[in-house]
Amino acid sequence: MLPNLTRPHRATCHCGAVELAVTLVPKGFASARRCDCSFCRRRGAIAVSAPLNGVTVVRGADNLALYTFNIGTAQHYFCKTCGIYTHHRRRSNPNEYGVNVACLDGVNPRDLGDVNWTDGVNHPSDRT
Repeated sequence: MLPNLTRPHRATCHCGAVELAVTLVPKGFASARRCDCSFCRRRGAIAVSAPLNGVTVVRGADNLALYTFNIGTAQHYFCKTCGIYTHHRRRSNPNEYGVNVACLDGVNPRDLGDVNWTDGVNHPSDRT
């Protein structure tokens, strides 16, 4: 059973150096998706949506590293110590974060069942 994340919920990297407070968009876990862009398919994480004000770094801001590529809109954050991706600012909607489902306390990504895929290879932002 998936928890209700209308209130802030705890998310951490593997080593615990980074902790987030996360409140999801109203769709909650129905916003879960995977992406097949060159970066996301290698990372393999399922992400759920949170508004920009729905993610707060509680601890470890200095331990977060930032990775961007291509047009630089998507900003991918990961722990410098354990390497776990925690969240990213979305290219598809820069007013949202994608949060790694596996970092949310009490959530097993397997409980989501089949998760939709986003076509990141042919993303509209990449077209000229």
